Amino acid sequence: MPRRCALRPYNAGPAAVKRLLEPSEVVAYVAFLCSEAAGGITGSAQVMDCGWTAR
Repeated sequence: MPRRCALRPYNAGPAAVKRLLEPSEVVAYVAFLCSEAAGGITGSAQVMDCGWTAR
């Protein structure tokens, strides 16, 4: 089954961004969290869901 067909029910939901995250986006965010720039982010949950929880 093509990926676009398998994910159709997921993408049909009311999400802000109608796509799945790319692995490179997750890698970039993890790199940011490991950097000095993210030194103020402590003890919090980080959600990467393309706006799914904002619906």
